Amino acid sequence: MEKIWLKSYPPGVPAEIDWKQHRSVGELFQKNCALFGDRPAYHNMGATISFRELEQQSAAFGAWLQGMGLARGARVALMMPNCLQFPICIFGTLRAGCTVVNVNPLYTPRELEYQLKDSGAEVIVILENFAHVLQQVKAATQVKHVVVASLGDRLGFMGVIVNFVVRHLQRLVPAWNIPGALRFNALMEEGAGRSLKPVEVGPDDVAFLQYTGGTTGVSKGATLLHRNILANLEQAAAWVHPFVLEREDQVIITALPLYHIFSLTANCLLMLKLGGLNVLITNPRDMAGFVKELRKHRFTMFTGVNTLFNGLLNQPGFSRVDFSALRVTLGGGMAVQKVVADRWKEATGCTLVEAYGLSETSPAATINPLDMKEYNGAIGLPVPSTDISIRDDEGREVAQGEAGEICIRGPQVMAGYWNQPESTATAMTADGYFKSGDLGIMDDKGYIRLVDRKKDMLKVSGFNVYPNEIEAVVAAHPGVLECAAIGIPDEHSGEAVKLFVVKKDPGLTEEALRKYCHDNFTGYKRPKVIEFRTELPKTNVGKILRRALRDETVGSPK
Repeated sequence: MEKIWLKSYPPGVPAEIDWKQHRSVGELFQKNCALFGDRPAYHNMGATISFRELEQQSAAFGAWLQGMGLARGARVALMMPNCLQFPICIFGTLRAGCTVVNVNPLYTPRELEYQLKDSGAEVIVILENFAHVLQQVKAATQVKHVVVASLGDRLGFMGVIVNFVVRHLQRLVPAWNIPGALRFNALMEEGAGRSLKPVEVGPDDVAFLQYTGGTTGVSKGATLLHRNILANLEQAAAWVHPFVLEREDQVIITALPLYHIFSLTANCLLMLKLGGLNVLITNPRDMAGFVKELRKHRFTMFTGVNTLFNGLLNQPGFSRVDFSALRVTLGGGMAVQKVVADRWKEATGCTLVEAYGLSETSPAATINPLDMKEYNGAIGLPVPSTDISIRDDEGREVAQGEAGEICIRGPQVMAGYWNQPESTATAMTADGYFKSGDLGIMDDKGYIRLVDRKKDMLKVSGFNVYPNEIEAVVAAHPGVLECAAIGIPDEHSGEAVKLFVVKKDPGLTEEALRKYCHDNFTGYKRPKVIEFRTELPKTNVGKILRRALRDETVGSPK
Protein backbone atom coordinates (compact mmCIF):
# COMPACT_ATOMS: atom_id res chain seq x y z
CA MET A 1 0.00 0.00 0.00
CA GLU A 2 1.31 3.44 -0.94
CA LYS A 3 1.92 5.67 2.08
CA ILE A 4 0.21 8.72 0.62
CA TRP A 5 0.37 10.49 4.00
CA LEU A 6 4.15 10.91 3.81
CA LYS A 7 3.66 13.69 1.25
CA SER A 8 1.80 15.67 3.92
CA TYR A 9 4.41 15.22 6.67
CA PRO A 10 5.67 18.42 8.28
CA PRO A 11 9.30 19.29 7.42
CA GLY A 12 11.74 17.53 9.72
CA VAL A 13 9.48 14.58 10.61
CA PRO A 14 11.03 11.28 9.43
CA ALA A 15 9.11 8.48 7.73
CA GLU A 16 10.66 5.90 10.05
CA ILE A 17 11.93 5.85 13.63
CA ASP A 18 14.53 3.75 15.43
CA TRP A 19 13.33 2.66 18.86
CA LYS A 20 16.33 0.42 19.57
CA GLN A 21 18.48 3.09 21.24
CA HIS A 22 17.36 1.70 24.62
CA ARG A 23 16.50 -1.81 25.74
CA SER A 24 13.89 -0.73 28.28
CA VAL A 25 11.95 2.24 29.62
CA GLY A 26 13.97 1.94 32.83
CA GLU A 27 17.22 2.33 30.92
CA LEU A 28 15.88 5.46 29.20
CA PHE A 29 14.72 6.76 32.58
CA GLN A 30 18.13 6.41 34.22
CA LYS A 31 19.94 7.98 31.27
CA ASN A 32 17.63 10.99 31.11
CA CYS A 33 17.50 11.54 34.87
CA ALA A 34 21.28 11.84 34.76
CA LEU A 35 21.05 14.13 31.74
CA PHE A 36 18.38 16.45 33.16
CA GLY A 37 19.36 16.18 36.86
CA ASP A 38 18.25 19.40 38.55
CA ARG A 39 15.46 20.18 36.12
CA PRO A 40 11.99 20.01 37.69
CA ALA A 41 10.19 16.81 36.72
CA TYR A 42 6.86 16.92 38.57
CA HIS A 43 4.88 19.59 40.41
CA ASN A 44 1.80 18.92 42.53
CA MET A 45 0.02 20.95 45.20
CA GLY A 46 2.87 23.39 45.62
CA ALA A 47 5.68 20.78 45.78
CA THR A 48 8.21 20.05 43.04
CA ILE A 49 10.63 17.15 42.60
CA SER A 50 13.57 17.20 40.20
CA PHE A 51 14.66 14.41 37.88
CA ARG A 52 17.49 13.62 40.30
CA GLU A 53 15.06 13.33 43.22
CA LEU A 54 12.71 11.23 41.10
CA GLU A 55 15.59 8.88 40.29
CA GLN A 56 16.47 8.50 43.98
CA GLN A 57 12.91 8.01 45.18
CA SER A 58 12.01 5.57 42.41
CA ALA A 59 15.14 3.57 43.29
CA ALA A 60 13.94 3.36 46.90
CA PHE A 61 10.53 2.09 45.79
CA GLY A 62 12.11 -0.43 43.42
CA ALA A 63 14.49 -1.64 46.13
CA TRP A 64 11.54 -2.19 48.45
CA LEU A 65 9.77 -4.27 45.79
CA GLN A 66 12.87 -6.41 45.37
CA GLY A 67 13.12 -6.76 49.15
CA MET A 68 9.61 -8.19 49.16
CA GLY A 69 10.84 -10.96 46.88
CA LEU A 70 9.07 -9.87 43.71
CA ALA A 71 10.41 -11.72 40.68
CA ARG A 72 11.14 -10.16 37.32
CA GLY A 73 7.83 -9.61 35.53
CA ALA A 74 5.70 -9.57 38.70
CA ARG A 75 2.70 -7.26 38.43
CA VAL A 76 2.36 -4.16 40.61
CA ALA A 77 -1.02 -2.40 40.63
CA LEU A 78 -1.12 1.38 41.04
CA MET A 79 -4.48 2.87 42.06
CA MET A 80 -4.04 6.61 42.54
CA PRO A 81 -5.05 9.93 41.00
CA ASN A 82 -2.37 12.35 39.80
CA CYS A 83 0.02 12.84 42.72
CA LEU A 84 3.79 12.72 43.22
CA GLN A 85 3.71 9.11 44.40
CA PHE A 86 2.48 7.97 40.99
CA PRO A 87 5.60 8.61 38.86
CA ILE A 88 7.79 7.41 41.75
CA CYS A 89 5.93 4.08 41.68
CA ILE A 90 5.77 3.81 37.88
CA PHE A 91 9.51 4.17 37.39
CA GLY A 92 10.42 2.25 40.54
CA THR A 93 8.33 -0.69 39.35
CA LEU A 94 9.90 -0.70 35.90
CA ARG A 95 13.43 -0.37 37.31
CA ALA A 96 12.81 -3.35 39.60
CA GLY A 97 12.00 -5.43 36.51
CA CYS A 98 8.28 -5.60 37.29
CA THR A 99 5.16 -4.74 35.30
CA VAL A 100 2.89 -1.76 36.02
CA VAL A 101 -0.84 -2.44 36.19
CA ASN A 102 -2.67 0.89 36.05
CA VAL A 103 -5.97 0.88 37.94
CA ASN A 104 -8.77 3.44 37.86
CA PRO A 105 -9.25 4.72 41.46
CA LEU A 106 -12.99 5.09 40.86
CA TYR A 107 -13.50 1.38 40.27
CA THR A 108 -16.28 -0.40 42.12
CA PRO A 109 -15.35 -3.48 44.20
CA ARG A 110 -16.46 -5.75 41.34
CA GLU A 111 -14.32 -3.94 38.77
CA LEU A 112 -11.29 -3.83 41.06
CA GLU A 113 -11.53 -7.51 41.93
CA TYR A 114 -11.75 -8.43 38.25
CA GLN A 115 -8.64 -6.46 37.27
CA LEU A 116 -6.52 -7.61 40.22
CA LYS A 117 -7.44 -11.25 39.59
CA ASP A 118 -7.03 -11.00 35.83
CA SER A 119 -3.60 -9.35 36.08
CA GLY A 120 -2.40 -11.50 38.99
CA ALA A 121 -1.04 -8.41 40.75
CA GLU A 122 0.99 -9.23 43.87
CA VAL A 123 1.37 -5.65 45.14
CA ILE A 124 -1.00 -2.71 45.10
CA VAL A 125 -0.27 0.90 45.96
CA ILE A 126 -3.57 2.63 46.65
CA LEU A 127 -4.62 6.08 47.82
CA GLU A 128 -6.23 5.85 51.26
CA ASN A 129 -9.43 7.43 49.90
CA PHE A 130 -10.14 4.16 48.06
CA ALA A 131 -8.72 1.62 50.52
CA HIS A 132 -12.23 0.69 51.72
CA VAL A 133 -12.95 -0.65 48.22
CA LEU A 134 -9.84 -2.84 48.24
CA GLN A 135 -10.74 -4.09 51.73
CA GLN A 136 -13.90 -5.68 50.30
CA VAL A 137 -12.10 -7.74 47.64
CA LYS A 138 -8.50 -8.32 48.67
CA ALA A 139 -9.14 -11.82 50.04
CA ALA A 140 -10.36 -12.95 46.61
CA THR A 141 -7.18 -11.78 44.84
CA GLN A 142 -3.49 -12.74 44.71
CA VAL A 143 -2.39 -9.47 46.31
CA LYS A 144 0.26 -10.13 48.97
CA HIS A 145 1.37 -6.59 49.82
CA VAL A 146 -0.81 -3.50 50.25
CA VAL A 147 0.74 -0.03 50.35
CA VAL A 148 -1.56 2.83 51.35
CA ALA A 149 -0.66 6.36 50.26
CA SER A 150 -2.04 9.71 51.39
CA LEU A 151 -2.29 12.76 49.14
CA GLY A 152 0.15 14.68 51.34
CA ASP A 153 2.84 12.00 51.59
CA ARG A 154 5.47 13.77 49.44
CA LEU A 155 4.42 17.37 50.07
CA GLY A 156 6.49 18.14 53.18
CA PHE A 157 4.82 20.34 55.81
CA MET A 158 2.09 21.26 53.31
CA GLY A 159 1.22 17.57 53.22
CA VAL A 160 0.17 17.66 56.88
CA ILE A 161 -2.35 20.36 56.03
CA VAL A 162 -3.54 18.55 52.89
CA ASN A 163 -4.10 15.29 54.78
CA PHE A 164 -5.96 17.07 57.60
CA VAL A 165 -8.27 18.79 55.11
CA VAL A 166 -8.90 15.63 53.08
CA ARG A 167 -9.49 13.41 56.10
CA HIS A 168 -11.27 15.65 58.57
CA LEU A 169 -12.77 18.65 56.79
CA GLN A 170 -13.73 17.16 53.43
CA ARG A 171 -14.14 13.66 54.93
CA LEU A 172 -12.99 11.98 51.74
CA VAL A 173 -11.32 9.00 53.45
CA PRO A 174 -13.88 6.34 54.46
CA ALA A 175 -12.87 4.04 57.30
CA TRP A 176 -10.85 1.01 56.21
CA ASN A 177 -8.99 -1.87 57.81
CA ILE A 178 -6.52 -3.99 55.84
CA PRO A 179 -4.29 -6.04 58.17
CA GLY A 180 -0.60 -5.79 57.25
CA ALA A 181 -1.02 -2.72 55.03
CA LEU A 182 2.09 -0.53 54.93
CA ARG A 183 2.08 3.26 54.72
CA PHE A 184 3.82 4.76 51.68
CA ASN A 185 6.21 6.97 53.63
CA ALA A 186 7.26 4.04 55.81
CA LEU A 187 7.90 1.98 52.67
CA MET A 188 10.07 4.75 51.24
CA GLU A 189 12.16 4.94 54.40
CA GLU A 190 12.64 1.19 54.31
CA GLY A 191 13.54 1.23 50.60
CA ALA A 192 15.99 4.09 51.02
CA GLY A 193 18.08 1.84 53.24
CA ARG A 194 18.42 -0.77 50.51
CA SER A 195 20.16 -0.85 47.16
CA LEU A 196 18.27 -1.36 43.91
CA LYS A 197 19.76 -4.42 42.24
CA PRO A 198 20.26 -4.20 38.47
CA VAL A 199 17.74 -6.32 36.54
CA GLU A 200 18.19 -7.38 32.95
CA VAL A 201 15.02 -6.08 31.27
CA GLY A 202 14.72 -6.39 27.50
CA PRO A 203 12.48 -4.95 24.80
CA ASP A 204 10.18 -7.98 24.84
CA ASP A 205 9.46 -7.82 28.57
CA VAL A 206 6.06 -6.45 29.62
CA ALA A 207 6.18 -2.83 30.80
CA PHE A 208 2.47 -2.11 31.30
CA LEU A 209 -0.79 -3.99 31.48
CA GLN A 210 -3.05 -1.21 30.27
CA TYR A 211 -6.66 -2.22 30.71
CA THR A 212 -9.05 -0.96 28.07
CA GLY A 213 -11.78 1.37 29.24
CA GLY A 214 -14.46 -1.26 28.95
CA THR A 215 -16.81 1.30 27.37
CA THR A 216 -17.98 -1.28 24.84
CA GLY A 217 -17.70 -4.44 26.93
CA VAL A 218 -15.48 -6.31 29.38
CA SER A 219 -12.17 -4.60 30.10
CA LYS A 220 -9.11 -6.39 28.70
CA GLY A 221 -5.44 -5.95 29.54
CA ALA A 222 -3.48 -4.63 26.58
CA THR A 223 0.01 -6.11 26.93
CA LEU A 224 2.44 -3.28 26.20
CA LEU A 225 6.05 -4.38 25.92
CA HIS A 226 9.00 -2.09 26.57
CA ARG A 227 9.59 -1.92 22.82
CA ASN A 228 5.99 -0.80 22.22
CA ILE A 229 6.38 2.09 24.64
CA LEU A 230 9.87 3.01 23.42
CA ALA A 231 8.62 3.02 19.82
CA ASN A 232 5.67 5.27 20.60
CA LEU A 233 7.92 7.65 22.51
CA GLU A 234 10.25 7.91 19.50
CA GLN A 235 7.25 8.43 17.22
CA ALA A 236 5.85 11.19 19.43
CA ALA A 237 9.24 12.85 19.91
CA ALA A 238 9.90 12.78 16.15
CA TRP A 239 6.57 14.52 15.60
CA VAL A 240 7.14 17.11 18.31
CA HIS A 241 10.82 17.81 17.64
CA PRO A 242 10.51 20.34 14.80
CA PHE A 243 8.07 22.44 16.78
CA VAL A 244 9.01 22.57 20.46
CA LEU A 245 12.20 20.70 21.34
CA GLU A 246 14.61 23.53 20.61
CA ARG A 247 12.52 26.13 22.37
CA GLU A 248 12.19 26.93 26.08
CA ASP A 249 11.94 24.16 28.67
CA GLN A 250 8.66 22.35 28.30
CA VAL A 251 5.93 22.57 30.94
CA ILE A 252 2.91 20.35 30.31
CA ILE A 253 -0.43 20.50 32.13
CA THR A 254 -1.36 16.98 33.19
CA ALA A 255 -5.03 16.94 34.07
CA LEU A 256 -5.90 13.59 32.50
CA PRO A 257 -5.02 10.79 34.93
CA LEU A 258 -1.60 9.17 34.55
CA TYR A 259 -3.23 5.73 34.76
CA HIS A 260 -4.87 6.48 31.38
CA ILE A 261 -2.75 5.59 28.35
CA PHE A 262 -3.06 9.05 26.76
CA SER A 263 -1.64 10.89 29.76
CA LEU A 264 0.81 8.10 30.58
CA THR A 265 2.59 8.38 27.23
CA ALA A 266 1.90 11.93 26.02
CA ASN A 267 2.62 13.52 29.40
CA CYS A 268 4.52 11.30 31.83
CA LEU A 269 6.79 9.48 29.39
CA LEU A 270 7.17 12.12 26.67
CA MET A 271 8.32 14.68 29.25
CA LEU A 272 10.88 12.13 30.47
CA LYS A 273 12.11 11.98 26.88
CA LEU A 274 12.19 15.80 26.53
CA GLY A 275 13.26 16.72 30.07
CA GLY A 276 10.03 18.62 30.67
CA LEU A 277 7.93 19.36 33.73
CA ASN A 278 4.56 17.72 34.42
CA VAL A 279 2.19 19.92 36.41
CA LEU A 280 -0.09 17.31 37.99
CA ILE A 281 -3.73 18.26 38.48
CA THR A 282 -5.13 15.89 41.11
CA ASN A 283 -8.81 16.81 40.75
CA PRO A 284 -9.59 18.41 37.38
CA ARG A 285 -13.30 18.24 38.15
CA ASP A 286 -12.73 21.08 40.57
CA MET A 287 -12.71 23.56 37.70
CA ALA A 288 -12.31 26.63 39.90
CA GLY A 289 -9.27 25.10 41.60
CA PHE A 290 -7.94 23.92 38.23
CA VAL A 291 -8.05 27.44 36.76
CA LYS A 292 -6.43 28.84 39.91
CA GLU A 293 -3.54 26.36 39.46
CA LEU A 294 -3.19 27.21 35.77
CA ARG A 295 -2.62 30.85 36.67
CA LYS A 296 0.52 29.87 38.61
CA HIS A 297 2.38 28.37 35.65
CA ARG A 298 3.82 29.45 32.33
CA PHE A 299 2.95 26.25 30.51
CA THR A 300 3.90 25.32 26.95
CA MET A 301 1.83 22.17 26.34
CA PHE A 302 -1.65 21.01 27.30
CA THR A 303 -3.40 17.68 26.72
CA GLY A 304 -7.05 16.89 27.28
CA VAL A 305 -10.34 15.58 25.99
CA ASN A 306 -13.24 17.49 24.47
CA THR A 307 -15.29 17.63 27.68
CA LEU A 308 -12.30 18.96 29.65
CA PHE A 309 -11.65 21.76 27.16
CA ASN A 310 -15.36 22.58 27.08
CA GLY A 311 -15.56 22.69 30.86
CA LEU A 312 -12.58 25.05 31.15
CA LEU A 313 -13.96 27.36 28.47
CA ASN A 314 -17.15 27.71 30.48
CA GLN A 315 -15.31 28.31 33.78
CA PRO A 316 -15.14 31.93 35.02
CA GLY A 317 -11.58 33.21 35.15
CA PHE A 318 -10.21 30.91 32.43
CA SER A 319 -9.79 33.83 30.02
CA ARG A 320 -7.43 35.49 32.51
CA VAL A 321 -4.91 32.61 32.41
CA ASP A 322 -1.55 33.46 30.79
CA PHE A 323 -1.41 31.53 27.50
CA SER A 324 1.58 33.39 26.06
CA ALA A 325 3.89 30.35 26.25
CA LEU A 326 1.34 27.77 25.06
CA ARG A 327 2.65 26.08 21.90
CA VAL A 328 0.76 22.78 21.71
CA THR A 329 -2.76 21.78 22.72
CA LEU A 330 -3.41 18.12 22.00
CA GLY A 331 -6.89 16.61 22.09
CA GLY A 332 -7.63 12.89 22.10
CA GLY A 333 -9.59 10.19 23.91
CA MET A 334 -12.82 11.17 22.15
CA ALA A 335 -13.83 13.27 19.16
CA VAL A 336 -12.96 16.96 19.46
CA GLN A 337 -15.94 19.07 18.43
CA LYS A 338 -15.37 22.01 16.08
CA VAL A 339 -17.28 24.44 18.28
CA VAL A 340 -14.98 23.59 21.21
CA ALA A 341 -11.82 23.78 19.09
CA ASP A 342 -12.84 27.17 17.69
CA ARG A 343 -13.55 28.57 21.14
CA TRP A 344 -10.23 27.20 22.46
CA LYS A 345 -8.29 28.94 19.68
CA GLU A 346 -10.14 32.19 20.36
CA ALA A 347 -9.50 32.00 24.12
CA THR A 348 -5.88 30.80 24.10
CA GLY A 349 -4.48 31.73 20.70
CA CYS A 350 -3.36 28.10 20.29
CA THR A 351 -4.88 25.69 17.76
CA LEU A 352 -6.42 22.58 19.34
CA VAL A 353 -4.69 19.74 17.46
CA GLU A 354 -6.44 16.40 17.41
CA ALA A 355 -4.66 13.06 17.70
CA TYR A 356 -5.87 9.46 17.80
CA GLY A 357 -4.84 6.28 19.51
CA LEU A 358 -5.89 3.43 21.75
CA SER A 359 -4.58 1.51 24.74
CA GLU A 360 -3.65 -1.20 22.27
CA THR A 361 -1.37 1.18 20.32
CA SER A 362 0.53 2.70 23.25
CA PRO A 363 -1.47 4.96 22.23
CA ALA A 364 -0.48 7.32 19.37
CA ALA A 365 -1.44 6.15 15.87
CA THR A 366 -2.21 9.46 14.14
CA ILE A 367 -1.44 13.10 14.94
CA ASN A 368 -2.13 16.33 13.09
CA PRO A 369 0.77 18.66 12.30
CA LEU A 370 1.42 20.76 15.39
CA ASP A 371 1.73 23.99 13.43
CA MET A 372 -1.83 23.92 12.07
CA LYS A 373 -3.41 27.36 12.02
CA GLU A 374 -6.98 26.13 12.39
CA TYR A 375 -8.84 23.00 13.53
CA ASN A 376 -9.29 20.75 10.49
CA GLY A 377 -11.73 18.08 11.69
CA ALA A 378 -9.23 15.26 11.08
CA ILE A 379 -7.47 12.99 13.58
CA GLY A 380 -4.24 13.50 11.66
CA LEU A 381 -1.68 11.55 9.68
CA PRO A 382 -0.21 8.16 10.60
CA VAL A 383 2.86 8.69 12.79
CA PRO A 384 6.30 7.49 11.57
CA SER A 385 6.76 3.72 11.06
CA THR A 386 2.99 3.26 11.09
CA ASP A 387 0.70 1.86 8.40
CA ILE A 388 -3.03 2.49 8.45
CA SER A 389 -5.48 0.65 6.25
CA ILE A 390 -9.21 1.44 6.01
CA ARG A 391 -11.09 -1.85 5.59
CA ASP A 392 -14.60 -3.23 5.24
CA ASP A 393 -16.21 -5.99 7.29
CA GLU A 394 -14.59 -8.64 5.08
CA GLY A 395 -11.13 -7.20 5.66
CA ARG A 396 -10.78 -5.66 2.21
CA GLU A 397 -9.33 -2.20 1.79
CA VAL A 398 -12.06 0.26 0.82
CA ALA A 399 -11.74 2.84 -1.93
CA GLN A 400 -10.13 6.14 -0.95
CA GLY A 401 -12.69 8.47 0.56
CA GLU A 402 -14.99 5.65 1.71
CA ALA A 403 -15.67 4.80 5.35
CA GLY A 404 -14.26 1.64 6.86
CA GLU A 405 -12.61 0.28 9.98
CA ILE A 406 -9.30 1.91 10.91
CA CYS A 407 -6.67 -0.84 11.04
CA ILE A 408 -3.20 -0.07 12.44
CA ARG A 409 0.19 -1.73 12.02
CA GLY A 410 3.39 -0.52 13.64
CA PRO A 411 5.94 -1.13 16.40
CA GLN A 412 3.67 0.52 18.97
CA VAL A 413 0.91 -2.09 18.56
CA MET A 414 0.48 -4.30 21.64
CA ALA A 415 1.70 -7.87 21.90
CA GLY A 416 -1.90 -8.95 22.56
CA TYR A 417 -4.51 -9.08 25.29
CA TRP A 418 -3.28 -10.49 28.60
CA ASN A 419 -4.21 -14.18 28.85
CA GLN A 420 -6.83 -13.81 26.11
CA PRO A 421 -5.49 -15.45 22.94
CA GLU A 422 -8.94 -15.67 21.32
CA SER A 423 -9.62 -11.95 21.81
CA THR A 424 -6.13 -11.21 20.48
CA ALA A 425 -6.74 -13.31 17.38
CA THR A 426 -10.07 -11.59 16.77
CA ALA A 427 -8.49 -8.14 17.10
CA MET A 428 -5.68 -8.76 14.61
CA THR A 429 -5.76 -9.29 10.84
CA ALA A 430 -3.80 -12.03 9.11
CA ASP A 431 -1.29 -9.45 7.87
CA GLY A 432 -0.63 -7.96 11.30
CA TYR A 433 -3.00 -5.00 11.57
CA PHE A 434 -4.87 -4.19 14.77
CA LYS A 435 -8.59 -3.67 14.15
CA SER A 436 -9.48 -0.55 16.10
CA GLY A 437 -13.26 -0.85 16.07
CA ASP A 438 -13.40 2.77 14.87
CA LEU A 439 -14.73 3.87 11.51
CA GLY A 440 -12.75 6.40 9.53
CA ILE A 441 -12.14 7.92 6.11
CA MET A 442 -8.73 8.68 4.55
CA ASP A 443 -8.52 11.53 2.06
CA ASP A 444 -6.13 11.92 -0.87
CA LYS A 445 -3.52 13.65 1.33
CA GLY A 446 -3.47 10.85 3.91
CA TYR A 447 -5.48 12.68 6.56
CA ILE A 448 -7.93 10.48 8.44
CA ARG A 449 -11.32 11.61 9.67
CA LEU A 450 -12.97 9.67 12.44
CA VAL A 451 -16.57 8.75 11.67
CA ASP A 452 -17.56 6.91 14.84
CA ARG A 453 -17.20 3.74 16.88
CA LYS A 454 -18.23 0.80 14.73
CA LYS A 455 -20.48 -0.51 17.51
CA ASP A 456 -22.14 2.89 17.98
CA MET A 457 -23.27 3.34 14.39
CA LEU A 458 -27.05 3.35 13.94
CA LYS A 459 -29.09 1.92 11.08
CA VAL A 460 -32.14 4.11 10.51
CA SER A 461 -34.36 2.92 7.64
CA GLY A 462 -31.29 1.33 6.10
CA PHE A 463 -29.18 4.48 6.33
CA ASN A 464 -26.01 4.76 8.40
CA VAL A 465 -26.25 7.37 11.17
CA TYR A 466 -23.19 8.32 13.19
CA PRO A 467 -23.66 9.67 16.73
CA ASN A 468 -20.48 11.76 16.41
CA GLU A 469 -22.08 13.79 13.61
CA ILE A 470 -25.31 14.31 15.55
CA GLU A 471 -23.41 15.36 18.68
CA ALA A 472 -21.06 17.73 16.85
CA VAL A 473 -23.94 19.61 15.22
CA VAL A 474 -26.10 19.77 18.35
CA ALA A 475 -23.11 20.88 20.47
CA ALA A 476 -22.81 23.93 18.20
CA HIS A 477 -26.19 25.20 19.44
CA PRO A 478 -25.46 28.10 21.81
CA GLY A 479 -27.88 26.74 24.40
CA VAL A 480 -26.22 23.30 24.64
CA LEU A 481 -23.39 22.48 27.06
CA GLU A 482 -23.04 18.74 26.37
CA CYS A 483 -24.94 16.12 24.44
CA ALA A 484 -24.96 12.45 23.49
CA ALA A 485 -26.81 10.47 20.82
CA ILE A 486 -27.73 6.78 20.90
CA GLY A 487 -29.97 4.43 18.97
CA ILE A 488 -33.29 3.13 20.28
CA PRO A 489 -35.52 0.43 18.75
CA ASP A 490 -38.19 1.68 16.37
CA GLU A 491 -40.89 -0.46 14.82
CA HIS A 492 -40.96 1.55 11.61
CA SER A 493 -37.31 2.43 10.94
CA GLY A 494 -35.53 -0.34 12.88
CA GLU A 495 -33.63 2.22 14.94
CA ALA A 496 -34.15 5.88 15.75
CA VAL A 497 -32.00 8.58 17.32
CA LYS A 498 -32.40 9.50 20.97
CA LEU A 499 -30.65 12.68 22.07
CA PHE A 500 -29.52 13.51 25.62
CA VAL A 501 -28.76 17.17 26.32
CA VAL A 502 -27.26 19.15 29.20
CA LYS A 503 -28.37 22.76 28.90
CA LYS A 504 -26.03 25.73 28.88
CA ASP A 505 -29.01 28.08 28.55
CA PRO A 506 -31.71 27.17 31.10
CA GLY A 507 -34.30 28.65 28.71
CA LEU A 508 -33.60 26.13 25.94
CA THR A 509 -36.78 24.24 25.08
CA GLU A 510 -37.37 20.94 23.35
CA GLU A 511 -39.34 22.75 20.65
CA ALA A 512 -36.43 25.10 19.88
CA LEU A 513 -33.97 22.21 19.77
CA ARG A 514 -36.22 20.20 17.47
CA LYS A 515 -36.43 23.13 15.07
CA TYR A 516 -32.65 23.40 15.12
CA CYS A 517 -32.32 19.69 14.32
CA HIS A 518 -34.94 20.00 11.57
CA ASP A 519 -32.88 22.77 9.96
CA ASN A 520 -29.58 20.88 10.23
CA PHE A 521 -30.38 17.19 9.64
CA THR A 522 -32.09 15.20 6.94
CA GLY A 523 -35.18 13.33 8.15
CA TYR A 524 -33.70 10.01 9.25
CA LYS A 525 -30.97 11.73 11.30
CA ARG A 526 -33.34 13.87 13.35
CA PRO A 527 -33.75 12.77 16.99
CA LYS A 528 -37.04 11.03 17.68
CA VAL A 529 -36.63 11.43 21.44
CA ILE A 530 -34.96 14.33 23.25
CA GLU A 531 -34.21 14.08 26.97
CA PHE A 532 -32.72 16.88 29.05
CA ARG A 533 -30.30 15.88 31.83
CA THR A 534 -28.35 17.79 34.47
CA GLU A 535 -25.27 15.68 33.66
CA LEU A 536 -24.14 12.79 31.48
CA PRO A 537 -22.30 9.63 32.58
CA LYS A 538 -18.58 9.79 31.80
CA THR A 539 -15.46 7.66 32.01
CA ASN A 540 -12.57 8.57 34.29
CA VAL A 541 -11.11 10.87 31.63
CA GLY A 542 -14.39 12.56 30.80
CA LYS A 543 -15.48 10.57 27.75
CA ILE A 544 -19.27 10.39 27.59
CA LEU A 545 -20.51 6.84 28.13
CA ARG A 546 -23.03 6.11 25.42
CA ARG A 547 -23.18 2.49 26.58
CA ALA A 548 -24.42 3.57 30.02
CA LEU A 549 -27.09 5.69 28.38
CA ARG A 550 -28.14 2.75 26.20
CA ASP A 551 -28.36 0.50 29.26
CA GLU A 552 -30.55 3.05 31.02
CA THR A 553 -32.77 3.42 27.98
CA VAL A 554 -33.82 -0.22 27.62
CA GLY A 555 -37.59 -0.16 27.19
CA SER A 556 -37.65 3.34 25.70
CA PRO A 557 -40.91 4.15 23.92
CA LYS A 558 -40.96 3.30 20.25
